[in-house]
Amino acid sequence: MNLEHIKPSDIEKESFRIIGQELKELGKDIDEELLPTVMRVIHTTADFEYADTLVFSADVIAKARKAIQAGAHIVTDTNMAFSGISKKTLAKFGGEVHCFMADEDVAKEAKEREVTRAIVSMEKAAKLEVPMIFAIGNAPTALVRIKELMEEGALKPELVIGVPVGFVNVVEAKELIIDSGVPYIVNRGRKGGSTVAAAICNSILYSLTKRC
Repeated sequence: MNLEHIKPSDIEKESFRIIGQELKELGKDIDEELLPTVMRVIHTTADFEYADTLVFSADVIAKARKAIQAGAHIVTDTNMAFSGISKKTLAKFGGEVHCFMADEDVAKEAKEREVTRAIVSMEKAAKLEVPMIFAIGNAPTALVRIKELMEEGALKPELVIGVPVGFVNVVEAKELIIDSGVPYIVNRGRKGGSTVAAAICNSILYSLTKRC
């Protein structure tokens, strides 16, 4: 077995080179604007299926960049995604990352109403008077409630990243977002997760810092 000797600072660069090479070998022709996001998700998961299952609404990357530059905040449904999103980079544009899932008031209300904490968290987020991007990596009920809040006129997201992982209502909840008319980045099917949600956010944030 021959191990490659690579400087720590070059590991990520080499990883992306390998991903790009393998995408070409697989015959994947991905739009240049979307490619950094697809590659970062593959880098996070080592799963090339995302090249086929990630779907994007029209001009969504440009719209996301514009929203972040205007100070949009990011709301997520897990502390893992909260930890993974580059808060320092988002702060350069005046934004913050929020996760309300562990808040005592959220837990209390969810128990009283017999609903998921994700539902109450989305309702709490809807009260923030800032432009918002939602990055959902775990709870399909969060996506369902986002769609309902939009229909009620209580919420108008700049972007919904819908990549929850699981088996119950996951596929259906993602399709609701695709059909909702909101700008979206969604991974069709069962796959996804908090790390995928964070990777998508970071791909957009890092693209902005390269442009500055």
